[in-house]
Amino acid sequence: MSIEDSYLGVEVSAIDHILEVAAAWIWGAPLLVLITISGLYFLVSSNFLPFRHFFHALGVLSGRYDKAGDPGQVSHFQALSIALAATIGMGNIAGVAIAVRWGGPGVVFWMWISAIIGVATKYFTCSLAVMYRGRDSAGELQGGPMYVITEGLGRNWKPLAVFFCVAGMFGCLPVFNANQLTQAFREILALDTSAVSGGYSNLAIGAGLAGLTAFVILGGLKRIANAAAMIVPFMVGVYFVAVVGIVILNAEKIPYYFSLILTDAFRAEYYNGDAMLGGALGALIVLGVRRAAFSNEAGIGTAPMAHGAAKTSEPVHEGLVAMLGPIIDTLIVCTLTAMAILMTDVWRSTDVSGVSLTAAAFQVAYPGVGKFILLGCILSFGLSSLFSYSYFGAKCFSFLFGVKRIKTYLIFYILSIIVGAVSSMTAIINFIDLMFALMAGPTLISALLLSPKVVSESKRYFAERKFQKKSSVTAGV
Repeated sequence: MSIEDSYLGVEVSAIDHILEVAAAWIWGAPLLVLITISGLYFLVSSNFLPFRHFFHALGVLSGRYDKAGDPGQVSHFQALSIALAATIGMGNIAGVAIAVRWGGPGVVFWMWISAIIGVATKYFTCSLAVMYRGRDSAGELQGGPMYVITEGLGRNWKPLAVFFCVAGMFGCLPVFNANQLTQAFREILALDTSAVSGGYSNLAIGAGLAGLTAFVILGGLKRIANAAAMIVPFMVGVYFVAVVGIVILNAEKIPYYFSLILTDAFRAEYYNGDAMLGGALGALIVLGVRRAAFSNEAGIGTAPMAHGAAKTSEPVHEGLVAMLGPIIDTLIVCTLTAMAILMTDVWRSTDVSGVSLTAAAFQVAYPGVGKFILLGCILSFGLSSLFSYSYFGAKCFSFLFGVKRIKTYLIFYILSIIVGAVSSMTAIINFIDLMFALMAGPTLISALLLSPKVVSESKRYFAERKFQKKSSVTAGV
């Protein structure tokens, strides 16, 4: 029996088993090879451009290079906030906890590797999202893998765009976030769960989350962008301070656990689960890539939809801003979560998983108040994700069925929150993993085929920037 089964205390149902097998297969060799090879190709073909221009990316994010009248709907900062609101969510609190519970310390290393590769992937996919924008049925300028495919590769490739959108409509449903938010409220606040199907409290929490989400997402992109821009900096700040506090309180353990992360990454001594790709190490690598993709979505295709709406006529600008996502999300926030769980030793001393494991770490570090600090962070993380994912799913739906019918999807999206609140974590996480995998195929295939365009555009942009700098120096002299 897998650790998922032991956590739930029951054997998985037939549909749970099907989802688990399907997700395990597609996230095995097929997607692992595609994500890794494409990411390395993007990194090498750009001569490690994203890392060489990190500080310029910060300048672009600040609005320093904005031009009045640029096409788009939101600022660079709002676009990044929407993308981060979706990625810096329950994947960072619950997803990392699940990864550590199943894989042990070594899984963190493979999440790091995936994030480093993901930086280049984000640069390419989000540059393309601006380079090949299209117009929806209402004539509004839009970006995303479906438009990259149809505008960049041509109409003959539209079936691939349709495939992406179908997977995106379901992959962007908020069922995991709703499930883990409900678990957090239920366990941290000790609500009654004695009733069947997860308890009436689950249904009540789900209904409350659905109502709040409806208020925000039915207000359109501007309301979502404003909510994300307000919540994301706050939630990252509070969570960062709280987790850094845990690290400081356990500072003497830092060398030990960093060493354990590095050694266990190649030994997989703490891995719990079925072997893959020849053994436990192969399974650990796959787990790290899966959980990193769930947290930073590099190559999945949601971030290009957010960055494709940015107000800019310079594709490179948005690629540079987008590449900051995996750095903030995985290399910083996910690492802090993992260290909090490891350094408080709750990963050894408790049998819980998901958000409950992270809550246990906070409670050990801050007795009495720790779980409430985390609950505040979870509320911010989870709500921002609920808002942002609706934007991605709605864009996929409108591409297929038109903007006028978009409220049909939003109602379906809102109702799915209630479904997620009363469902099992096992089925949900395997379902989302499966949909993300199906989204990644079209996103990465189109990015690989159009990558020479990004390389060419990058060379043009930085050559012009170098010339402008030289001209400014000459004029100054």
